[in-house]
Amino acid sequence: MAPRANWKGYLQIGEVVCPVALYTAASTSERVSFHTINRKTGNRVRRQYIDESTGKPVETEDQVRGYEVSKNDYIVLTPDEIASAVPESNKTLAVEAFVPCSEVDEVYFDRPYYLAPTGRAAEEAFAVIVAGLEAKKVAALARTVLFRRLRTVLIRAHGPGLIANTLNFDYEVRSAENAFSEIPDVKITKDMLELARHIIDTKSGHFDPKTFDDRYDAALAELVKAKIEGKPLPKAKPREAAKVVDLMEALRQSAGLAGGKAQAAGSKPRSRAGKTRAAEKPAARRKAS
Repeated sequence: MAPRANWKGYLQIGEVVCPVALYTAASTSERVSFHTINRKTGNRVRRQYIDESTGKPVETEDQVRGYEVSKNDYIVLTPDEIASAVPESNKTLAVEAFVPCSEVDEVYFDRPYYLAPTGRAAEEAFAVIVAGLEAKKVAALARTVLFRRLRTVLIRAHGPGLIANTLNFDYEVRSAENAFSEIPDVKITKDMLELARHIIDTKSGHFDPKTFDDRYDAALAELVKAKIEGKPLPKAKPREAAKVVDLMEALRQSAGLAGGKAQAAGSKPRSRAGKTRAAEKPAARRKAS
């Protein structure tokens, strides 16, 4: 059965207009989910809004939105007033610019969607758009009203179709400088870099999302199955505590070099290597103490 479209409209590039549909590309609906249950009765518990001062329930028709301007002082907005702020939708993804894919910072990515043509009349125009984006290695920046908000959408070629990512606004993305400001400028020795490269080479592979395991969800499913069947509940194995070791020795062990005597694959022995390591170990021990 064909998936249900989240949105239908038009993709417009200049005078080219193509009817398209937007489909959810990622969903959490397959995860194990729970309801809150009354332990005593076994009945499902429903949420209820309570007035924080009177302690009495507030009916749905009496619930309105409020913006706090100061402590316990709110400006009340009615549903009609909020609805008036929602931009009018013309159901059109209007492309405003094309940008190189290499320039796109993925930290701005919000949600992914598949974009496909609707109807045979749209297929040729859609195929031309896909081929053009693929040939030029660019993404299209478009704007439209999606889910009651004006959104900027990044559109890229993806096989015979398109991937459309809604983008976070600039004010929603926090600066990386704040997160990285206290990271010191550490000087890495040549030996360490060679070992790190060797580790990466020995563990190189290809991106395959089928190999990603959601261990938590799998454990929950196993737990639920055991409860249904009346079997003993699975017990988690205790984890061994991580050992703090010398960084150079840890790199050697990760690279599979026994005793610290072997060199990283492809590297040449150097007479100064022993002196470098000897000078580094006391410093490492001081930090660990």
